[in-house]
Amino acid sequence: MERQEILSQVQDIFRDHLEDDSIVLADEKTANDVEGWDSLMHLQLIVAVENHFKIKFTSKEILQWKNVGEMVSSIVKRLENA
Repeated sequence: MERQEILSQVQDIFRDHLEDDSIVLADEKTANDVEGWDSLMHLQLIVAVENHFKIKFTSKEILQWKNVGEMVSSIVKRLENA
C-alpha cells in the first residue's frame, strides 16, 4: 500500500472520529493543529488506526511520534513487515 493511500485512510479515520469532514492531514500536522484532538481522542484514534490496518503499535513507538507523518511511517513499516 502506498504512503499517500495510508495517509488518506488515516485522514478518513480522523474525520470520522472527530466528526469533522474538513480535516486535511499532512505529515507535519500535530494534535495542536487539529481541533478536538486531545489526549483522550489520541488514544481513540490510535485504537481506530490499529483496528483499521490490523496492526498493533508499541507504547514506545507511540510516545516517539511527533506528528502525523511519523504515525504514517510506523504504519508503513508495520505493513511492510506483515
